[in-house]
Amino acid sequence: MRYYTSLMNSDNRRYRVIENKSQNTSIPAGPIVSRLRRDLGTIESYAALIGILIGAGIFKVTSDAWSLTGPSVILGYLVLMPAILATSVPYAAFISTSLGREPGGEYLHISRTFGGYATAYIGSWLKIIAYIGAGAYLASALADYVIELTGRRFSGEFVHQSLAVGALLFFYLVHVVGVRWFGRIQVAMCVLLGLSIFVLVIPGLFAIHPSNYSPFITHGAGGFALSLAPIFFSYAGFESLAQTAGETKDSTRRLPMVFLKGISVTAFIFVLMSVVAFGVLPGARLGSSSAPMTEVAAVYLPWGAASFVTLGAIMAITTSLNPSLIVPSRLALIFVEDGLAPRWLGIINPRTATPIRALTLTLAACLLLVISKQLSLALNIAVFALVLLYFLHSVTFLMLPRRNPRLYGEITISLPVWLQRSAALLSALSMGVLIVVQVVQDTRTLMTQSLSDRIAKHSLTSLELVLVWSLIGAALYGFARLMRKKSVKL
Repeated sequence: MRYYTSLMNSDNRRYRVIENKSQNTSIPAGPIVSRLRRDLGTIESYAALIGILIGAGIFKVTSDAWSLTGPSVILGYLVLMPAILATSVPYAAFISTSLGREPGGEYLHISRTFGGYATAYIGSWLKIIAYIGAGAYLASALADYVIELTGRRFSGEFVHQSLAVGALLFFYLVHVVGVRWFGRIQVAMCVLLGLSIFVLVIPGLFAIHPSNYSPFITHGAGGFALSLAPIFFSYAGFESLAQTAGETKDSTRRLPMVFLKGISVTAFIFVLMSVVAFGVLPGARLGSSSAPMTEVAAVYLPWGAASFVTLGAIMAITTSLNPSLIVPSRLALIFVEDGLAPRWLGIINPRTATPIRALTLTLAACLLLVISKQLSLALNIAVFALVLLYFLHSVTFLMLPRRNPRLYGEITISLPVWLQRSAALLSALSMGVLIVVQVVQDTRTLMTQSLSDRIAKHSLTSLELVLVWSLIGAALYGFARLMRKKSVKL
């Protein structure tokens, strides 16, 4: 058969292990994902989670959100922290089951709970588009910061594009070589990132001017509500850790705690960095700066230390870009197993244990966005698509006991049941509010701007882009189901 059709009760899979003595490792045989190599440990998992969270968001979005609500961006990080922690609880619970032994994340959790593919597929398709857009954006942002670090001695469109393309090619090669190198490089970059944050925050706490916090909320409750969407961008992406489940040792035990502890640590860092940023510099200067944290550091640090903070900003972006490439390629493997993607896409290189073809397709899509300068076509749905997926995922968890009691019985996370369900309910409500805020904002844009204006300004709303990409995903899903039926007949 051209496609591999997995059973819906895939949580009952059992893998046969073959010893590969020449490489001193065990390579499972059978399903495609079992050919991945479990080379990631707890440290690499923390580095992947914290790295993808402390990315361009805190170094860039903080200043953008200031224009909507002023220094109360600090409060925004605090308000969103419980919602994100609550959203991570259903992920931790699902990953503590047998589904946590393979990548797939929400796709597996939703499809195995409801016993169907369509909703999970389209939601995951939107996630793939979002991560491709994020990968292209991060590569472009990395180019900006590298040019800034050189004092703009080297600038121009050609230099910027070359740096962005070079960054994508570098991390593509890292992934192709093997997930072990992905983990090692991620840890090294996170160490540099952590040191730069320490250099920024600790001295910065003694350089704060309280007057910079006044007025705290500059545009009322409405402005504060609108600021939550860009602030949420800093937190978005934590769920990508689930895509490493097929390559993490003892994933069902390690990853749930990494989710909960890693997000807590990251939220604390976000608050400290924003307290320093708005306390040291007036918001107007932050809002107009292309490298806000570097400008903050330059106020109270000598030149060399301030440049080290710029290096930290570069590490923040690279630690986000590195794991971003994992998500589309690992989701592709699960699609192949369920017969929803061509089998050639799921081929795992036997020497490196990496899905080179899926990675190459991800790279090509990111390069296309960078070179064509059409980042908005994918990036503008990133936050909205992830919020929709988080909402759907939390609702799925609430329905799990009734829809799949056997899978529900496998949950081993050490949190009381009432706390798990309360967290899922809080997550669903919080994500629902964010969805409403985005819909209201997009509706106003649709009423005040013509389609031609939005196209000319590359500012199509999230609603428009989600609708278009969802229709494309639905068409791909229909075609995949048709091909699977034909292959079964053969």
